[in-house]
Amino acid sequence: KNSAKAMEKELVTCSPQEKEKIAINRSQIFQIPQRKGLETKVIVVLGKAGMGKSILVQKICQDWSNGEFSEFEFVFWFDCKQISLPEKQYTLKELLLEFFVKPQEGSKEIFQYILQNPAKVLLVFDGFKGLHDHENFPRCSASKPEKDLCSIKELLSALIQKRILNGCTLLFTARPKDKVHQYVSKVDKTIEIVGFSPQQRELYITKYFEGLPGCDSALKLIKEQEYLFSHCYSPVMCKFVCFLCEAVLEMGEESLPSTLTEVFLKFFQQKIIPVQTDVTATQDQENLATLAHIAWCLGEKHQSAMKSDLLPSKEVKEFALKYGFFLPFAFPKHSDSEEEEFGSMFSDFVLQNFLCALHLLSAEELRNKSVTKYLSFPSKKKKPYDWLDLVPRFLAGLLFLQDDPYFCSLSNQDGIQSTKKQNQVLKYIRRLQINNLCPERLLELLCCIYETQSNYLLQHMALRLEPDLSFLDIALTPPDVHVLHSVLKRSRKEFSLDLRNSSIDMQGLKDLVSLKNVTSFRASLSDTVRLWKSLEQAKDYELLKASAEKFILNPFKAKTMKDISNLCDLVEIQEKVANCKQDESGCTSYEIPAIRNLRKLDFALGPACGPQGLLKLVKILAAFPSLQHLDLDALSENGIGDEGAKSLSEVFPTLTSLETLNLSQNKITDVGAEKLATALPSLSSLKTLSLYNNNICDFGAENLAKALPEMTSLRVLDVQYNKITGVGAQQLTNSLRKCPHIKNLVMWNPTIPHGVLEHLQQLDSRISV
Repeated sequence: KNSAKAMEKELVTCSPQEKEKIAINRSQIFQIPQRKGLETKVIVVLGKAGMGKSILVQKICQDWSNGEFSEFEFVFWFDCKQISLPEKQYTLKELLLEFFVKPQEGSKEIFQYILQNPAKVLLVFDGFKGLHDHENFPRCSASKPEKDLCSIKELLSALIQKRILNGCTLLFTARPKDKVHQYVSKVDKTIEIVGFSPQQRELYITKYFEGLPGCDSALKLIKEQEYLFSHCYSPVMCKFVCFLCEAVLEMGEESLPSTLTEVFLKFFQQKIIPVQTDVTATQDQENLATLAHIAWCLGEKHQSAMKSDLLPSKEVKEFALKYGFFLPFAFPKHSDSEEEEFGSMFSDFVLQNFLCALHLLSAEELRNKSVTKYLSFPSKKKKPYDWLDLVPRFLAGLLFLQDDPYFCSLSNQDGIQSTKKQNQVLKYIRRLQINNLCPERLLELLCCIYETQSNYLLQHMALRLEPDLSFLDIALTPPDVHVLHSVLKRSRKEFSLDLRNSSIDMQGLKDLVSLKNVTSFRASLSDTVRLWKSLEQAKDYELLKASAEKFILNPFKAKTMKDISNLCDLVEIQEKVANCKQDESGCTSYEIPAIRNLRKLDFALGPACGPQGLLKLVKILAAFPSLQHLDLDALSENGIGDEGAKSLSEVFPTLTSLETLNLSQNKITDVGAEKLATALPSLSSLKTLSLYNNNICDFGAENLAKALPEMTSLRVLDVQYNKITGVGAQQLTNSLRKCPHIKNLVMWNPTIPHGVLEHLQQLDSRISV
């Protein structure tokens, strides 16, 4: 039991929901406050594919070469896609001084210096996912991993286990779903790259087209396609959209494609067609089909790189390199006599996903019924193709582009087969039990259907969606929000949304809550407060009032000081709106329903912030007229002490609706109990009071006993696990005779003799032990 409780405490302490949105500079990445000792430091940078993780680590290397990050004398950067091929083995020396950099002389002395000064070494492993499939991370079997040949997994294992270069700094980049913490026992710092804000998207697009023809109309053209603009939150997608927009402007066209599938189809068209002749068209088609097959085979193994000599032909290699679909790289040599080996990897993750979808459609062995299994909608915990997470969207989109002449030339399949596969998907989605899908699968389904641009399927989803939609703890990207918004507005139903801890951006939150058929929503308080402040600054009082009416706060759990600050901000907004006089902007005196209707408030800040947080909280408690349940008991023990009890007791007269007050495990002594007892009768609705596991002695019990007859609404009092002796217990029992309204007094204490407690229980059966 104690072990389970300790584990639960650890989970509460390390909850990912407690992460805060704080922008940091590159110079702060390696700053680890309160870090002691010279052991290996581990920093993890998370971000979805294409979010700019590789660009970030390249910039770190560049900054270091320009004199920044002077704490490191050596910085080594490795692309995990290149070094993680299963057949390759390295010694640590080869990995550092052959793969990354080749010193002209003195490599032995340099390596010895590195081994002796690990604190001056930074090792960057970019794309950590490539280092494991679904296997457990292996222990390094080599007795001397710095000298013996090992797989990259074994070398990394030795680094993480501090068997080699103990004291160095390890920087990993990975995708959020890669579960890095499963393979790395202790992470000192975790940073997440969240992509471009709408303003940053506009800046990127403006900079991209700066000085180019049509620069004035490019941004307008992209923003007209809201779905594409939402995808521009990802830097790599933004680059693709800009490239296509540039081509469209050169051809004099007036609009961009409306889906991601069409964007990449057009991308291939712009890459290959301009330099194509009738003679090369067929050859290019065959090369593309082969490349698509390679993309799929590698993707199934969670890889995007391979040895160049394993490519089926020289023509395929030249084709892939010519159009930028492949990037070449070299492997380190084990000795001077060996020939240099080269590898090839897909230049972009999204590109590989698109080619995989192309392969699945054109592969002869793919029958109609097997198309649907690659869409991955079933409500199973394990997603079979999660590494190729864009394949289902591209596959669905391509299935509904059978009339596109360029797609027909790429896929080389007849219209009859395409129609059969399309009908199979339609039939499959119609039969799908949408209500059984978890939120992630539902989002995936919506995004796939959006790529089809089928009005029938979009309307079908709008009709089938449940009125209560929860995306609690599910990351909602701007494209996800756009798709959800477009489906919801098609429906005549009324919806309630739970968007807490969804990392939704302010524009997305604004778009969803402004829908007329979204009648209520829950969102992280920080996100909601930020939205309302922006609406207040913009003087959009109409939307501010409408969204305030829909917002649900009850029940609310405060886990950080930020939560308390946000709650204070909410009350401040209420005061501003309430004091706002009628003017030309339409602002009227108004009360925020979420504040008025808050009935349960849990306070769980822990001992470090508990006392300070409570002092801040009590200042606004009076603003919640319907508060019925105030719980200050937390696994991590808030420890508000006597000062907290005193400050809380001062606001009791304002808490007229409070029915349950839980002050368990808060280090309250007789001093605090006396303050509480004086003020408790003013809680006119209080039914349950818990003072379990505090430090209250007989003097505190005596004061509580005096107050009990005046607390006419009280039904249950819990004072067990304090320091009350038989004397205090007798006083409470005597007081109980004057309190017919009390139904239960829980009074077991280790300091009360067992015989005394039994005797008191015989005197009054309402006493529990």
